[in-house]
Amino acid sequence: MNDPTQRVDHAGQALALLQRFFGYDQFRGRQQDIIERVMSGKHAMVIMPTGMGKSLCYQIPALFHLPQPNRLVLVLSPLIALMQDQVHSLSKRGIDATYINSSLDRKERELRYERLAEGGYRIVYVTPERFRKAEFIEALSKRHLTLLAIDEAHCVSQWGHDFRPDYSRIQEIRAQLGNPVTIALTATATQECRQDIYRQMGIDADEIALFHHGIDRPNLKIEVTEAWGDEDKVDSIEASLAREEYRGGSVIIYFSLIKTLERYSDALVQRGVDHVCYHGDLPRHHRRRVQNQFMSGEVDIVLATNAFGMGVDKENIRIVIHAETPGSIESYYQEIGRAGRDDQPSLCQWLYDQNDLMTQMQFIEWSNPDASFYSRLYTLLTEHPEECHAFGMEWMNDRLQKVSRHDHRLATAIAMLDRHGVIAGPHPPDCFDVQADLPKAFLDDVFLSEKKQRDQQRLYAMVQFANETGDRKLFLNQYFLGDSETA
Repeated sequence: MNDPTQRVDHAGQALALLQRFFGYDQFRGRQQDIIERVMSGKHAMVIMPTGMGKSLCYQIPALFHLPQPNRLVLVLSPLIALMQDQVHSLSKRGIDATYINSSLDRKERELRYERLAEGGYRIVYVTPERFRKAEFIEALSKRHLTLLAIDEAHCVSQWGHDFRPDYSRIQEIRAQLGNPVTIALTATATQECRQDIYRQMGIDADEIALFHHGIDRPNLKIEVTEAWGDEDKVDSIEASLAREEYRGGSVIIYFSLIKTLERYSDALVQRGVDHVCYHGDLPRHHRRRVQNQFMSGEVDIVLATNAFGMGVDKENIRIVIHAETPGSIESYYQEIGRAGRDDQPSLCQWLYDQNDLMTQMQFIEWSNPDASFYSRLYTLLTEHPEECHAFGMEWMNDRLQKVSRHDHRLATAIAMLDRHGVIAGPHPPDCFDVQADLPKAFLDDVFLSEKKQRDQQRLYAMVQFANETGDRKLFLNQYFLGDSETA
């Protein structure tokens, strides 16, 4: 494994594959070191800004040993749109890749299972939920898995800013696969989050090397502009759009609430600012059309909630504005990472109004159901199963809370019950079928308060970031790196 001639061979092959399939003459940052580590059979944790080339760190290893068709790199990815875009890009480069997910009809899924079992594909993208399907596991068992890549790895951690219940089964999935060499990749993971990721994967911290790229992107101008109310913010937005050094590219303006987005859209229309809107209440085909218009350059400005951006790989985004306060440094950093991928000067501006903190505090409450809520939900599922099946989540939500139709405690609680095997699945109708007793931990408010406290700490870090008088990029690096275990 440590033969120096083998290292040189890996380096030479990796560079040749980079040039042949991707058209680049050299690797960026630590990409080559990461590739050599996983090719030598060792685990890696990669923290690299959005758009800086994380995917190459598992795509190049997938192309080694091309004459041996049975080898496979499996990528766990949280978003269907993201994997579709990745596969489309790889296919255009002549790389045999596919995805298998719920967007496919049954016939197409079975065809892909069959080809997977027969040795087709060098890279396969799936969500962790795919491991609930016996036919997928059977097809996968026919292949020699050389590398398991976990994309958006912060989803593994229960403290990650975008936690997904099935990601918590990574250790079980790795065991099913024979504990293969694993590379975990994300743009955002604090030291605490990284340690939780290692534990969830079942890999000792001393067996996995951290490659932390940092956020030293000189072309990004990070600004925090104090604002007071809507009119002040709209004035700031209009002024930023007019800044000459950031003209000629695309713009994303982020909002926390749909109603705020719509209010600002009306105000910008009155000022003659052409734009489109993207949020979760729009029909899927409408959202897809907006994304396509933005990606093609047909429209330059999009007002969006954080539902927009994952999988958006557009080079000339000149401005990213947060018109409302993000809930955490992690989500803020993910979103500003979409700016300036062409290395041209780009503006990342946060319009900071202290009143926005109340919105994020409400989100934290909704993301952390208490013991009483879990108890009432479990009683509803066990004592009224027919009504739950007949009338669904909206009926359940009406009986569990009367505060707001946007209160998403029910979705959070359902996801957590699924993770712990209490219900059959995370979505209707499976989630209405109770499989086990409610764990004692869900009746313990002390236990449940731990995550809530961490969410509050992450929001407080945003306040500290806003009040930082020194180098804000240094603040971000220190927040994520901590006492680094970097290789």
